[in-house]
Amino acid sequence: MTLSLAEADKVLADNFSPWVLELGLSVKETGDLHAVLRLPWSDLLAREGGGLSGQALMAAADTATVIAVSSARGGFVPMTTVQQSTTFQRAVVGADVLVEARITKLGKRMAFADIAMTAEGAQEPAARASTVYALMG
Repeated sequence: MTLSLAEADKVLADNFSPWVLELGLSVKETGDLHAVLRLPWSDLLAREGGGLSGQALMAAADTATVIAVSSARGGFVPMTTVQQSTTFQRAVVGADVLVEARITKLGKRMAFADIAMTAEGAQEPAARASTVYALMG
């Protein structure tokens, strides 16, 4: 039931607010229980000191979870974030970020995921998140 990249990009285009779309996220991989998105570097997303803002990373993690859940279910269903916890481990400067969401539990009404956000070319994540979603449909 995995979504194709084109189907996942359509979920992204059709179900997110304009400001999320302005992040420039693109779907790079989908699977039975995961999705990988690319968050392109932009000076507009940098904070004082030149590092990518935490808000951009948190929005990317949230979005990647929706794509991963949609891929696992074979299509988009209405859902809402119940909880998100993010830990920032190192700054991202001048690099795209690969955002990998892995579903750890998918039930009928709830989904849980772990997300690793890694600067392209780096070995260790710049940030990690965990999310919980309520599935509405």
